[in-house]
Amino acid sequence: MRLTPNFTLEEMSATATGLPNVPNRTERAALLALAEHVLQPLRDALGKPVYISSAFRSAAVNRAVGGVPSSQHRKGQAADIRVEGMSSMALAQRIAALGLPFDQLIEEFGQWVHVSYGPQHRRQQLTAVRRDGRTRYVQGLP
Repeated sequence: MRLTPNFTLEEMSATATGLPNVPNRTERAALLALAEHVLQPLRDALGKPVYISSAFRSAAVNRAVGGVPSSQHRKGQAADIRVEGMSSMALAQRIAALGLPFDQLIEEFGQWVHVSYGPQHRRQQLTAVRRDGRTRYVQGLP
């Protein structure tokens, strides 16, 4: 099912865990909003593909990948993305500069960007780092 010209429901619910990962109506609506308001405008602005490594996660998939129970991925409101030829920090900074209506934007470990849409549009910007074997979230994008 095509959500926008460049994003499908299938890619936004894909998982390598082998577990069922089928969003319900509310979760599909959230994925559509994320694609329409953040991912497609980003793709259009960059003029190059935006690759999704994780978007919707069922409860079982979320547990299997070590996600927190309150993750916006569970609701279909978040995607972990990357763009070939761009560092994750450059991608996060570009998303912020474009003024897209994201809720949360996290550059994670120099590897990917977590971006969410709704229910608020806080435009919270964080950088995830590992310190002493634990994940820490630093305010802002350096």
